[in-house]
Amino acid sequence: MLDKVLVATTNRGKLREFREIFSQYGIEIISLDDMEQKISVEEDRKTFLENAVKKAKTYGDFYNMPVIAEDAGLEVEALGGYPGVYSARFYSIDFGGKEEINRDKDEANINKLLRLLKDKKNRKARFVSIVVFYSPENTGIWTEGYCYGTIAEKPVGDKGFGYDPIFIPEGYNRTMAQLEPEEKNRISHRGKAVRKLIEILNKLSFQI
Repeated sequence: MLDKVLVATTNRGKLREFREIFSQYGIEIISLDDMEQKISVEEDRKTFLENAVKKAKTYGDFYNMPVIAEDAGLEVEALGGYPGVYSARFYSIDFGGKEEINRDKDEANINKLLRLLKDKKNRKARFVSIVVFYSPENTGIWTEGYCYGTIAEKPVGDKGFGYDPIFIPEGYNRTMAQLEPEEKNRISHRGKAVRKLIEILNKLSFQI
């Protein structure tokens, strides 16, 4: 029976969402901050899946326990899919020029994205989440989730993190950062990917 899983992240916003999603299943979610021995894994691959697999396998083998790793990001149509795998550090890459950090990295990423989209009519975008479950007994599963929407003209809301304040999901007139956690998890890329994962794990008799 699966009762404890390491979620390979130090991102507090992401960790909070994983705990909210898994809370109904009675599974204890621990993070990298909870581990006594610390290792780091560089996300240097070219796709979300490759990054997530690398993290899941490295942490799973090192700590000898089941691991869930995710790589996620925002893809903007008018920018050819950027920021994509560079979402967390978009402010620092050469594409579109680097952005100065005034308050934090999330704000710098948002400022750069809005600058590059200024005067563009096409503001279609999607959030992507690739979630990998890896057990040292060589069980590996991955799922994907998407949330489609548009980029707002300016940041609104304080409930989310990352690009949430400028992402308006399809069918909504509010940003992700204006949604309550339960509502966001129901429609989000991460929520969709995790629910698919849980369904597969149940079929494989992990008894979630």
